[in-house]
Amino acid sequence: MNKKVSKNLLYGVLLAFSVVGQAGDQSRNAAPATEQANKEVLNLLPFEDKTDFERARRGLIAELPGGKIQVEGRKRPNWDLNPYAFLDGEAAATVNPSLWRMAQLNMANGLFKVTDHVYQVRGLDLANITFVEGETGWIAIDPLTTAETAKVAYDLLSEHVSKKPIHTVIYTHSHVDHYAGVRGIVSEQDVQAGKVQIIAPAGFLEHAVSENVIAGNAMSRRAQYMYGIFLEKGSRGQVDAGLGKGTAQGTPGLIAPTLTISETGKKMTIDGVEVVFQVTPGTEAPAEMNFYFPQFKALCMAENVTHTLHNLYTLRGAEVRNSKAWAHYINESIDMFAKDAEVEFASHHWPTWGNEQIVELLIKQRDLYKYLHDQTLNLANKGYTMLEIAEMIKLPKSLASEFSNRGYYGTVSHNVRAVYNKYLGYFDGNPAHLNPLPPEAAGKKYVEFMGGASEVTKKARKAYENGEYRWVAEVMSHVVFADPKNKEARALEADALEQLGYQAESGPWRNFYLMGAKELRTGVRKIPGAGSSASPDTAAAMTVDMYFDYLGVRLNAEKAEGKKMALNWVFTDTGEKYALTLSNSVLNYSRGKQLDEADATITMTRRALNPVLQETQTFQDLVDKGQAKLEGNNRSLNELMSMMDDFDLWFDVVLP
Repeated sequence: MNKKVSKNLLYGVLLAFSVVGQAGDQSRNAAPATEQANKEVLNLLPFEDKTDFERARRGLIAELPGGKIQVEGRKRPNWDLNPYAFLDGEAAATVNPSLWRMAQLNMANGLFKVTDHVYQVRGLDLANITFVEGETGWIAIDPLTTAETAKVAYDLLSEHVSKKPIHTVIYTHSHVDHYAGVRGIVSEQDVQAGKVQIIAPAGFLEHAVSENVIAGNAMSRRAQYMYGIFLEKGSRGQVDAGLGKGTAQGTPGLIAPTLTISETGKKMTIDGVEVVFQVTPGTEAPAEMNFYFPQFKALCMAENVTHTLHNLYTLRGAEVRNSKAWAHYINESIDMFAKDAEVEFASHHWPTWGNEQIVELLIKQRDLYKYLHDQTLNLANKGYTMLEIAEMIKLPKSLASEFSNRGYYGTVSHNVRAVYNKYLGYFDGNPAHLNPLPPEAAGKKYVEFMGGASEVTKKARKAYENGEYRWVAEVMSHVVFADPKNKEARALEADALEQLGYQAESGPWRNFYLMGAKELRTGVRKIPGAGSSASPDTAAAMTVDMYFDYLGVRLNAEKAEGKKMALNWVFTDTGEKYALTLSNSVLNYSRGKQLDEADATITMTRRALNPVLQETQTFQDLVDKGQAKLEGNNRSLNELMSMMDDFDLWFDVVLP
């Protein structure tokens, strides 16, 4: 197996997985406590209200033919809704009824008319692609995750509405499911020739490429859990991702923006269509923007307002988002656009029609994020800790009773912890928690103090029978980390995680629980070569700074102990020069600098670095082929690269 996955998440490692989760014959039925918990959900929310189902199908022109996308020659589908046929009917006992409802809503698929001149294709990927008709062509907003799904979306539009060229592409923000399918609808040649312009918020390219570089391997592994990649689709497995059904498979790409928006209130006329922009940095993405089409009274809220409580912290791992800024920018949207808007649409889910309904949605989403921010800090300033606050905070009924505020993607629990962490960090102030034992060592001590593994398991079984699944999962995790070969402990923890998954309203929470249960039962399923390199577009977009930063992360400190090195780098096509130094088991670099006493100087083009970034060639290969020139100590560069770690994507999560 190729374990070199050092840059695997640059464009979403999930795209590499074309396998379908296999049936887990060790899965259990819903336990009585789970059945009761899910029944109680039916009394908490207005399930009799079918408005969202009407909105989700409003304006339908044509569904995805056959419910499937599969390019010729590909063994498995790029996208397939057919395995979700089980969702037709009442909620299974093994699925939270609220999540089941969202999973049904996310089955609405195909080409939809939003309003005159505005169309959306939904249900062909995790996100939506929107098309706005101009005088000569289409403005395409957020071209999905893969070229294959984006092409089918554009083909649907061309067949059923109008076959016009793409005039402009707008990326609302810097997440992969909103730009990586761009090559399915436009060519880079047309962009370079000025036939197509690409507009994005300021900072888009930097964040699109860099967000998942430094911690990419860890994020990749956790993303498998978040999206339930290896779970069977079914009432005991993956049912939904909260924002959509899941992630499409295929070819990701990136074409750099030709114009960036940095100022709120900026107005442009694009192919005869007026657009007013609002930049919203630090909200759902580091670089994001909303915009309004006055001619059509249509407001695009990107991913800042969807029909769910979104993530302030994403479970795959990322920097905590700013809930106060998020609420502020929604409030600004209300002030700028809400009085005139007659339809609001977003990068996920279905539109909202009617000015009164739009204003209500924006107000309640604004207040949702502000409430979590303010009340978390209210309790923190009273001395409560992160875990206590997460257990204490409940949304007021006026917010909690709205389906659009439910935690299908983010949750109140982990978002509250994110707010606390953003302001106060992971430490709760209790010195007993200042330097805790790591999980394996703590597990052995817990088991010893609690009377041994057999006694702990015996007590945990009683707790399981009482429906105390959170406690069972926690205590059995200690037993498993003390002895990962203890099959009885692994099985009981898996059973507890599974019941927690069955009860979860959040798609990612369900997937995390069920993936944990699956790996406790069957081990880690390794896919040879999966996610082993960056895409060509990613490699081309990475800066040299990003590459050297990541080399610093890959450096094995023990191998570098006591060694010193200095290398000059010259990139002839870009005119960039760098000085890279190794000392104290740390790599540092200076841009625009050359060292007088360097061990070696490497001269090459920046373009020649791309295959190294993709891990298809080494620096030595470039030297041997004459694509790089090495002057000085010929062994220095190879010695440096020999100190680099290659990260294994398939590290254990629920085992030590």
